[in-house]
Amino acid sequence: MVPYIRKMAVDQKHWLEEKTVRDGIALCQTIPGATAMQMTAYVGLRARGVAGAAVSFIGFGLPAFLFMMILSALYARAYALPAVVSIFNGLQAIVVALVANATLSFGRTSIKNWKNIINMIIAASLFGLKISPILVIIIAAFLGMILYDKQSPSPVVGITKKAHAPKSLFLILLVTAVGFVAFYFLDRKLFDLATLMFRIDLFAFGGGFASVPLMFHEVVEARQWLDGPTLLNGIALGQVTPGPIVITATFIGYLLKGPLGGVIATICIFLPSFMIVVGIVPYFDRLRSSPYFKKVITGILCSFVGLLLTVTIRFALDIPWDVPRFLLSGAAFVALILKADILWVVLIGTGISLIVL
Repeated sequence: MVPYIRKMAVDQKHWLEEKTVRDGIALCQTIPGATAMQMTAYVGLRARGVAGAAVSFIGFGLPAFLFMMILSALYARAYALPAVVSIFNGLQAIVVALVANATLSFGRTSIKNWKNIINMIIAASLFGLKISPILVIIIAAFLGMILYDKQSPSPVVGITKKAHAPKSLFLILLVTAVGFVAFYFLDRKLFDLATLMFRIDLFAFGGGFASVPLMFHEVVEARQWLDGPTLLNGIALGQVTPGPIVITATFIGYLLKGPLGGVIATICIFLPSFMIVVGIVPYFDRLRSSPYFKKVITGILCSFVGLLLTVTIRFALDIPWDVPRFLLSGAAFVALILKADILWVVLIGTGISLIVL
């Protein structure tokens, strides 16, 4: 999605210069959260200030949210029907292929030497022992400081303080804090849902797929709100929406607390990304100039390869494998490696599942 955003902002609308967009891509690939969502906020911020960032961010995420709310409502009412069971029997196998492909993609970009491999193995082992992935990420950051040689800072990218709006950011933080307090006293489960999704987005370095291990641990293992196969179904539904994989949060919220839960989970899974973009733009040059910054980020990204590898294995263990599922998952994995569009992989897999499974 990022190349389409660049084309619209630079070539079609002439809102930003090419260099400014490249600076934004560097920023959004470094900070936690869904990269494409953050790029829309960045474009809006640079073009029209905080208000522009807000409408861009909401406009980009709204279609996926509406689709996911509808799909979640349908799932809640029809998940036990034979045809629906057949479809999700196949889609669960496809999601295993999808997460495995994400693991491979992360590995290709993050694992470059034996130190990266050590970091990855430690992260996978700790997560395999059911250590909180947030703690695993923190350990990986410290390992990055210890294992990697001192790296030269990245060049200054030229982001100025023009887009900074401290008053607006303070107001957003204040409203968020008031909302959390209200949920705490009015509905403790909504409070837990909101804070969990907020925390997941804060630690999802490397893009939307980085949220999958965090969601799996917190929703399935720690809180047991959903079982593994149901979360797999939610991820599968998310892949037929025009949005990032973290839109699965809408599905989780809807199943837990109905439409209100879907709305709250969606807001809280995206809000940290928005606040980070608005707040960090003026200071990104200074951050990149730190000699320790790249070491920490490298360690964190390597840990996500290990986390995704462990999640792939756990998802696979939740599936009663047979020949049709194995062939479907294998075909999906090959198609994804060959750069097939995820939407087509999911839609074709749905049709095959309905017929074969």
